[in-house]
Amino acid sequence: MKLILTQEVDGLGAPGDVVEVKDGYGRNYLIPRGLGLRWTRGGEKTIESIKAARQARAARDSDHATEIKNKLQSNPVNVKVRSGEGGRLFGAVTTSEIADAITAVSGEKVDRRTIVVTQPIKSLGVHEVSVKLHDEVSAKVSLNVVPG
Repeated sequence: MKLILTQEVDGLGAPGDVVEVKDGYGRNYLIPRGLGLRWTRGGEKTIESIKAARQARAARDSDHATEIKNKLQSNPVNVKVRSGEGGRLFGAVTTSEIADAITAVSGEKVDRRTIVVTQPIKSLGVHEVSVKLHDEVSAKVSLNVVPG
């Protein structure tokens, strides 16, 4: 099945890309979630508009993303969580909690899907996470998990 991606999908492509996927993956996952549209000849105009919008955002956002990166790397991000004895957490720190904390520090809304956590955070202390702010700009953020 040929699809036009409307949003970025890890391991598959960026918005505006035409990709070939298995029928079930496209029909049951990508299309219902709004991540892709069926490819048609008329859809080529859609591709053009998606790519043009992405190019305009990329040019505008690369400098802005660098500013956010500098702000995040210079300020530690604190996340308050419930914890038990010995600094163990009740569950793990989620990307939504991290995104909310980063938004509070930077003043810019960060999507939780752009945050990369290599291992689940299940203890108090300082942890490193990566945030993809732009196609070329990625920030390493020092995350301080404190009892709340």
